[in-house]
Amino acid sequence: MTAKQAARTKAQTQFQGFPPGTLKFLKALGFHQSREWFEENRPLYLADFKAPLEAYVEALSAECARRKLPLKGEARYSTFRLHRDVRFSKNKEPYKTNGGCVLTRSGRKGTPGIFYTHISPEGGFFACGFYHPEPHQLLALRQTIAAKPKAFLDLEAKLAEAKLEIVDREQLKRVPNAFSDCDPRIGHGVRMKNFITRRAYPEKLLQDGPKLVAAAVDFAQQAMPILKWGWKILDGLPEPKSQG
Repeated sequence: MTAKQAARTKAQTQFQGFPPGTLKFLKALGFHQSREWFEENRPLYLADFKAPLEAYVEALSAECARRKLPLKGEARYSTFRLHRDVRFSKNKEPYKTNGGCVLTRSGRKGTPGIFYTHISPEGGFFACGFYHPEPHQLLALRQTIAAKPKAFLDLEAKLAEAKLEIVDREQLKRVPNAFSDCDPRIGHGVRMKNFITRRAYPEKLLQDGPKLVAAAVDFAQQAMPILKWGWKILDGLPEPKSQG
């Protein structure tokens, strides 16, 4: 066994699942929403949320490597903080009440094309795709959909075989003027601001580490067509010229 294989096996065996306290902690945090309460309960945060989430990232990354999926992550870079940035938000509550992590080709959050896991008392889900792409990236995705409608329809059909669909809760109500003459079959595509497919998972799955990791990576494998579609469009896309 090579050193890499040993590391993967160790990561997979170390993650046994999220404890029942994970969702209990997030629920309690939603009720209290104070720095004082958070600091008093920091041991619970570390044991029931932070440590298992980081172990999950390592196990997930190891399983993606085993299946030769071009997605990876590291505990340090792939998890999201519970602290909210309230500077420009109407919601001044200091903490989020859900957790998450993301794997990408580079292992860093800012890389286009994500594999995301959402953990919340309100319901968890896996997601893959392109979330809030930069303006020039969004334009390139829309232009490609309009120029190659069959490829986009084929993508949707391939995802449908796995009972997946591309969803966007932020999509425009109307087709942008620049695409007013596009094929009406892909009008919904050029209205999208995000290109995401997702699948909910049952709460009980959180406590079974091996099954959770397997279900997550099964989803990523089935959702890979949307990532490959977007990567093909965005790879090598020149950065927009600065105005200055």
